[in-house]
Amino acid sequence: MSETGSDGELLRAIAAHGDRHAFEELYRRYAPWLSARMRSRCADAGIVDDVVQETFLAVWRGSARYREEGDVAGWLWRIGSRRLVDALRNDGARGRLRQTLARLRHRDEASAEDRVLAGVEHGDLAGALIRLSPELRAVLQATVIDGLSTREAAVLLGIPAGTVKTRAQRARKQLREALA
Repeated sequence: MSETGSDGELLRAIAAHGDRHAFEELYRRYAPWLSARMRSRCADAGIVDDVVQETFLAVWRGSARYREEGDVAGWLWRIGSRRLVDALRNDGARGRLRQTLARLRHRDEASAEDRVLAGVEHGDLAGALIRLSPELRAVLQATVIDGLSTREAAVLLGIPAGTVKTRAQRARKQLREALA
């Protein structure tokens, strides 16, 4: 397998032949990005490293199947984010997660994702998103952008599932009003 293959070609080679070179190339392409994105959700580097390894192990073993819909990065993120939620839940790190998220939410520097959201130039969406409270933006990010379920977002954000639903509803209402 050529190292210049498309992501789809690499995944097909991994699934069909257990192509180690294809797997290594996929890992080189996406592991640093996935690790960086996970670190914005969890400050525990050990947990992040384990989750990234588990994500790629699922790809290697074939327990995660790519259906050639959407981009590979999004697919890997969905696998990894769910494994991160599981790891945090199973590790008993809920208290540490809340502390970490509280520190991350209240820092002055905007995250890369916040800067991307702010750069959206479709109508006044960027302005409307910026005007949402950090709590509402965090719920939208977890449920809409990251594609987590309500329960997974609740674990990640350290709030009850009902609160996730309520905040998502409030955020949608405020966005509709701002964009109307």
